[in-house]
Amino acid sequence: MMTSGMFQNYFLPGIWITIQVTVYSAALAAVVAFTIGTLRTSRLWIVRFLAGAYFEIFRGMSALVMLFWLAFSLPLILQWQLVPMYAGVLALGLTYGAYGSEVVRGALAAVPVAQREAGVALGFSRAQRLRRIEIPQAWPEMVPPFNNLLIELLKGTALVSVIGVADMTYAGNLVRLGSNESAPVYTLLLVLYFAMAFVLTRGMRVVERVAKAGVGQADPLTFRRAKATAPATTPGGAR
Repeated sequence: MMTSGMFQNYFLPGIWITIQVTVYSAALAAVVAFTIGTLRTSRLWIVRFLAGAYFEIFRGMSALVMLFWLAFSLPLILQWQLVPMYAGVLALGLTYGAYGSEVVRGALAAVPVAQREAGVALGFSRAQRLRRIEIPQAWPEMVPPFNNLLIELLKGTALVSVIGVADMTYAGNLVRLGSNESAPVYTLLLVLYFAMAFVLTRGMRVVERVAKAGVGQADPLTFRRAKATAPATTPGGAR
């Protein structure tokens, strides 16, 4: 029978490991996404080709197979064993970073041409235009799809349990074997993943509102609330 001691001794450490894998993988994925995404908008065809090749290769690979390759095949090639958590972070970060690069590329492509031309007229270099004009305007459009990718990444962390990383799923399997109860264990895992995803979604909503406010875009919900609470006026201006 599953007890509170099992939750404290297995699930709580597993939750912490899941959080670490999510944070580290998301950080790596963000670096990969912005690097590959911006390179895919380069004027040099060779740069676009190499960045596009990375995107196509990692988008077409299974994250689970990549995880196995990093954990079991790469050590045979390099004669150097990766720590299982690092292998998991690499597999997830490189894979989801490829998906994120398409978000970055699409958002940058949606920036009006006139804005880029204004940067050129001001004598900005390519890096300056990206930093001062294109990325600040594209960032609000990136946040919603990044939110979806972050939730998918959180759920994808369950894959690391197959190489011995003691995340929530790994802990749940240990508890299931010890208590011989599958339904309570997997129900609890579902609730835990949902709760963590809900918290991430709320946090990303805040990021989205801040990003839109930074470029002068009003949040629709905030706008509706402000309109509903605004004092009514007559056509002549009298209240």
